[in-house]
This record gives sequence, structure tokens and C-alpha cells, in this order.
Amino acid sequence: MSATAENPPGPATATAATATAATATAAVTTAVEERVTARVISDDPLYRKIPVALRFAPAEPLAVRIVFPAGLSPEGTDNEWVFPRALLEAGLQAPSGTGDVRIWPCGRVQAVVEFHSPEGVAVIQFDSAALRRFLRRTYAPATRSA
Repeated sequence: MSATAENPPGPATATAATATAATATAAVTTAVEERVTARVISDDPLYRKIPVALRFAPAEPLAVRIVFPAGLSPEGTDNEWVFPRALLEAGLQAPSGTGDVRIWPCGRVQAVVEFHSPEGVAVIQFDSAALRRFLRRTYAPATRSA
């Protein structure tokens, strides 16, 4: 279910995203990785918790990655999704995305990330605080790897 999401920012956010990217490139000198626990949303009344890695590399200042463990993949390999960092930021405030990755706030303390691939759709719920903490670290000077 690996894919690269194509969700370019709209004209109003393109300038801000470019300015933010320039600042981020100057500020962040090392990769950022945050390990969090997310919940798979399904028809099952009990949520399945899964470990997820959130990653950012200064070489790709406009992108973030969400990596799911190999045990969740039929191929037995890590499942990595790459999409714009601006999409993650926007999705914490209001529904965002029209491509392979869609993000929206869910109540006051959670966010939902929906992944679309030829194999199907996965809906994953995150604590918003964990996503915000990760984003802050991607902009922090002298960031260190987790």
C-alpha cells in the first residue's frame, strides 16, 4: 500500500509553504523521527493499536513520512507514505487533501489520516498532540534524531 501522495498546496498557501520550507531548510540539520501509537479505524468495535514512525529528512524539507511496520503489510515490508508536510499541518486544523492522503481533525485531541491505494483504504487515528510535537521538531534548530 506504499504511495507518494500528490497534494500540492493551493495558491494561497504556496507562498507560505515556500517561505516555511526555506526557514526549515536553514534550521533543521538532522533527521527527525518520532515513534507514536496510532489506532486503526475499522468496523470492529475495538480499535487496533499499531506502532508508527513519523519521519522528516532535511534533504526533503517539504515532505514528511509515515511508516507502518512490516507486520501490517501482506508483503512483509515496511509500508511508507510520503506526502507534503503542509498537508499534515493543514489537516490538523481542517479537512485537507484530495489525493492518496487525506487528513482531518477528529474532536479536540485526535486527527484522522486516510490512506488510499489500489489495494484499498486505511483509516488511522492519531493523537493530535503527537503530530504537532513531530511538526514542531521538524522546524526546530539543531534537531536531533529520536
